[in-house]
Amino acid sequence: MDPSILKLENLDSFFPEDFTQEQIAKAKTVFLKKLADLSHRFYGGKIQTAPKAPVPGFNWFNVWYTPGVSKVSTEIRDNNHMSFELSNRGNLVAVVSDSTRVLGDGDVTPSGGLGVMEGKAFLMKYLGGVDAVALCVDSKDKDGKNDPDKIIEFVKMLQPSFGAVNLEDISQPNCFKVLDVLREECDIPVWHDDAQGTASVTLAGVINALKLAGKKISEAKFVLFGAGASNTTIARLLITDGADPKNMIIFDSRGSLNRERADIEADKRFYRKWELCESTNPALINSMEEAMSGADVLISLSTPGPDTIKPEWIRVMAEKSIVFTCANPVPEIYPYAAKEAGAYIVATGRGDFPNQVNNSIGFPGILKGALMVRARKITDNMAIAAAHSLANYAEKRGINPENIVPTMDEADVFPFEAADVAMQAIKDGVARINISRDEAYAWAKKDIEYSRNLAHSMSENGFIADPPAEMIEEALQFAVSQIK
Repeated sequence: MDPSILKLENLDSFFPEDFTQEQIAKAKTVFLKKLADLSHRFYGGKIQTAPKAPVPGFNWFNVWYTPGVSKVSTEIRDNNHMSFELSNRGNLVAVVSDSTRVLGDGDVTPSGGLGVMEGKAFLMKYLGGVDAVALCVDSKDKDGKNDPDKIIEFVKMLQPSFGAVNLEDISQPNCFKVLDVLREECDIPVWHDDAQGTASVTLAGVINALKLAGKKISEAKFVLFGAGASNTTIARLLITDGADPKNMIIFDSRGSLNRERADIEADKRFYRKWELCESTNPALINSMEEAMSGADVLISLSTPGPDTIKPEWIRVMAEKSIVFTCANPVPEIYPYAAKEAGAYIVATGRGDFPNQVNNSIGFPGILKGALMVRARKITDNMAIAAAHSLANYAEKRGINPENIVPTMDEADVFPFEAADVAMQAIKDGVARINISRDEAYAWAKKDIEYSRNLAHSMSENGFIADPPAEMIEEALQFAVSQIK
C-alpha cells in the first residue's frame, strides 16, 4: 500500500480532479465516517488492556496477585496516598459520559458514546502517555430524565481508583452542575473536556490569531454563536484572560444573551449563562447581522453546517477578521467559503483543514500535567496556562494564518504543555507534590515516548495489523459515489 494512503495524508488528492472544493469537503466527511465504521468493525474498537509488568515465571503471579499483593493492600489501607505509587492510579483517567451530547449527534444512548470515549482514551495514551478507561453511564431517573446527581454520585464513588476524571458529552444544563459540584467536592481533578478543554485550545488559537492580525484581546470585538458548555466556558476564559465582556455578544437558539433574558434568569440550572447575560452585550444587540458588523472574532460552536454561518455575516466583519467554526463533524461554514467571504484566519475542529482548533492538543498534556503533581483539581488558571503554553510553543516554531496552533503530530508540544500546567497547579496550591519544570517536562516526555514506542512496536511486530488497503478503497469509492 502507498504509505501516504495508509497514513491518510493529503486527503484532497484522493478525490477526482473535477470535484469542486465543496464536493471535496463533503466527500472527506463521508469518507472519514465510512472508514471509521469499517475500521472499528475490523479492529473491534481501538483500546485494550495490556500488562505493564513482566511474567518471567509463573510464580510471579504470586507476586502480582495473592499472596504477595496483600502487602500492597495493607500499605494502601494505612496510607491511601500510596495508591498513587503502588498501583496505576496515578496515571489513570476515567472518561465518564452519559452520552447525551455526542459530537453533532445528540443523545446516542449510553452505549452509543463508547466510540467517542474510547477515542479519548486512545488519544490520552498515544499523545499524553496517560492510561484511560471509557465509562458510559445510564443517568436516567425513574421518569426517564437524565439526572445530574446520578453522575455526581457515580464519579464520587469511583474516585479511589483513578487519578483524574474526564467528563465528556454531557448535555446542558446538567453539564454545568456536574462539573461545578465535582470540582469542589472531589479530591482528584474533574475536568469537562467539552467545556474547559475546548475553551483552553480555543483561547490558544485566539491568542495567536490576534497576534497575526495585529489586534489586542482587550480591544477586540467578539461574537460567540452557540451558548452551550463550550462557548460559555470559552467566554469565561477569554474574559479572565483580558477580553472586555462589554465587547462580547453571545447567541443561543433564542437570541443574544443579555440582562433582559428573563427566561435564563428564571431557570437556575442555567446559572453560567445568566452570569454572561449580566456581564456581556450591554447594548442589547439581538441580531447576528448587527453583532457581526465590525466584529474581530467569531467563535461558533453550534449546529453542524455547512450553512449555519452565513457568508454575508462574515463580509461585514472588521478587517483581518478571525473565524472559528468548530462544530463536529461538519463546520458551520467550510473554510474556503469563509475565506471567500473575507475572513483572514479560519479555524475548524477538523484535522483535514488548516488550523485545527481541537481538544486533542489540549487534554492529553493538561491531564498529564495534573496527574504528575497529583493535583486535587484543574483550575481555570491551569486551563489558561495551557492555552498560553500552546500559543507560545506554536509561536516559537513559527505561525502564519494557515498555522496558528500546534498539531497532534508535534510530539514535543504535549510534555511542554504538561510541564506548564504542572507548574501552574503548584502555583495555585492544588498540587500534592512539588517538582521543577525540568523534572515535569522530562517525566512527561519519557512517558509519552514510551506510549508511542509501544504502539509502534506492536504494529511493527504484527500485534496490531495495518488497515487493509481494500478497506480504505471501499470507503473512498463509497464517498465518491455519494457525492457524484
